[in-house]
Amino acid sequence: MDVILLQRVEKLGQMGEVVKVKPGYARNYLLPQKKAVRATKENLARFEAERAQLEAQNLKRREEAERVAERVAGLAVVLLRQAGESGQLYGSVSARDIADATTEAGLTITRQQVVLDHPIKALGLYQVRIVLHPEVVISVTVNVARTLEEAEKQARGERVAAPGAEERANLAQLFDGAAPLPGTGEQPDV
Repeated sequence: MDVILLQRVEKLGQMGEVVKVKPGYARNYLLPQKKAVRATKENLARFEAERAQLEAQNLKRREEAERVAERVAGLAVVLLRQAGESGQLYGSVSARDIADATTEAGLTITRQQVVLDHPIKALGLYQVRIVLHPEVVISVTVNVARTLEEAEKQARGERVAAPGAEERANLAQLFDGAAPLPGTGEQPDV
């Protein structure tokens, strides 16, 4: 199916291009989202007549997005989550969680603007792309931690030990090898 793009679509084309896409992609995504119109003679003529106006609107929205991007450059948000000793989260961090956290930090976005390349299922620092405009993308640092203190350590670049690991190491020094380490069943080295 041939469509005329009304705005830039990543990995597809620029505004005004006539591209061939699968019918389902056009019917279920491009047309309902008003990102494209069917490439008929009437639509081509109407697009050419309105092209200058559409490009001016696009330019205005892009400039606004660029101003916002400059204002929030280097934005970092902290998400507190429960996790196991190995750092694996109980669940995962979703685009909605990131959108809510960035909104609280002063950048109002929707979850559709958050681009997660892979699911976040462990503690740590992640770079997440936020699409403010089809041509303006910013990067936000998402700090996933158990506590605020742990988040501060991660932000400084320190490695965060699993809870209890330090306690087990201290107990191992106290025992003479007579009893196993609590919670591990392992014998301390003598």
